[in-house]
Amino acid sequence: MQVRSDVTLGHLHWVIQHGMGWTNSHLHSFTIRGVDYGEPMPDLGFDELELRDEQSIKLSKVISGKGFKFSYLYDFGDAWEHEILLEKVLATEPGASYPVCIKAKRACPPEDCGGVWGYRDFLDAIQSADHPEHEEMLEWAGGFFAPEDVDLNEVNHLLKTLSHDTTRFEG
Repeated sequence: MQVRSDVTLGHLHWVIQHGMGWTNSHLHSFTIRGVDYGEPMPDLGFDELELRDEQSIKLSKVISGKGFKFSYLYDFGDAWEHEILLEKVLATEPGASYPVCIKAKRACPPEDCGGVWGYRDFLDAIQSADHPEHEEMLEWAGGFFAPEDVDLNEVNHLLKTLSHDTTRFEG
């Protein structure tokens, strides 16, 4: 993925959601140099998370150069832990639209599949017609799931729906 350095962590959250094909249905957080960022929700009783507001933090203020790593956690129950690596800093291309996905290896696990372990079980079920949950899991996935396939055009189409300011973005 390529993103501009002047976007917020809140914007990056949406980039990741669209890139993964997820629906922003769960809590998330970024951890950068031991500080947690996310969407504070004191009205819902999540004060104990002590998240700093991701919408007020620009990437350029919290990350450094090439090789910098930080983490993104999505769905605290399923615990999708991601390591984000800044591979390089590039000059913006004239006329280019950001964010953009330039490369992907596999399809994203479906939302709510149970984390790494549930995803493995899901793949076992859909790939074996003899599996007792084969039909049920295929139906749950919409009738078809190809774990090796990713549609970069679809990902980039979704990324184009993001405005620079995602403060009120609902997906």
